This record gives sequence, C-alpha cells and structure tokens, in this order.
Amino acid sequence: MSKFINPTKVITGPDTRWSYANVWDPKSINGGTPKYSVSLIIPKSDTVTVNRIKAAIKAAYDEGQSKLKGNSRSVPALSALKTPLRDGDLERPDDPAYENAYFINANSGTAPGIVDADLQQIIERSEVYSGVYGRASINFYAFNSNGNKGIACGLNNLQKLRDGEPLGGRSRAEDDFGFDDDDDDDFLG
Repeated sequence: MSKFINPTKVITGPDTRWSYANVWDPKSINGGTPKYSVSLIIPKSDTVTVNRIKAAIKAAYDEGQSKLKGNSRSVPALSALKTPLRDGDLERPDDPAYENAYFINANSGTAPGIVDADLQQIIERSEVYSGVYGRASINFYAFNSNGNKGIACGLNNLQKLRDGEPLGGRSRAEDDFGFDDDDDDDFLG
C-alpha cells in the first residue's frame, strides 16, 4: 500500500523557530474569526525546507487555478499573488530573530496538535512559547476573498524539539529564579 503524498503539505526542518505562538487559545485579528497561529522563522541555510515550501506554494497555485481565476478571464501569475513565504531580512530588518531567515505566518481555526521530541503530547502551556525550536506541519492553499487573491498557509501540528531564548523581551520564571546567587542572603537582612 503506497502512502499518499500531499504536494501542498510541508514538515519544516528542526531549526525552525516559533514566534508569536498563539497555539493554546485562538486570537482574533482586527475583529476577524479567532484563530490559532504561529510565525515560523526558517533559516535561509535550511534550503531543503525552503525548497519544499516553494514547491508546495506552486502546487497550491496549480490546484487552486479555478479559485484564483474567480470571475476574471485569466488566472493571475503566481509572481503577482501574495504568498506566505517572506524574507526576514527585508520585512523585519530591525529584528535579530529574523536575520538570515524566511518566515511564514500559519494559522488554523482548530487547535494544532503539539508534541515533544518523543511524540508525547505537550499539555503544559509554559513548555511552548515564542522562541522555542521545532518542526511544524503546514499546508498551503489558494484563496480568493473580498478581492484578495493569493496562497495562504494553514497550521496542522507542532513538534517542540528544544528550548530557545524567549522572544518578545519576556523572561521565563525558571530563568529569573533558577539561579544560585549568594548575594540573596542580604535580601531581608
């Protein structure tokens, strides 16, 4: 029995970093339908993942021709459409987390499955935060709504592989209090 390969689905590489990780509770953007979302920061050096994403975007474009055409006479060229793969050096030049990286904003109306490196479900919310490294299962699809046409990225599942420096300037409680400093002896004294 052969396994069906979905050309619009990609599993990112292990050095993908998660930012703006709204994966526990859906959030509404500009009054829209609440969604789960994450920004996936992919190093430009991960050419395997980048090439898979480009191929999946092209497959979504090919599959979505009739949707993209809509009431028009022709399908816009892929290069003329909005696509989800964005260049961090160009669009986020002041953010070191996006340096030498591409990024994709993926979202879903349903909660993603979240597992650890051993494929055990993660239920402790503090384990998943903006800055961790892991793989993401994402899919690409064509959209045509309210005059906007393009390729979007759906979020399926996440696999946390390792911790990373938290993004967004917030420190973790474990880091704030997990030190052994003799200067604390004078705190109450």
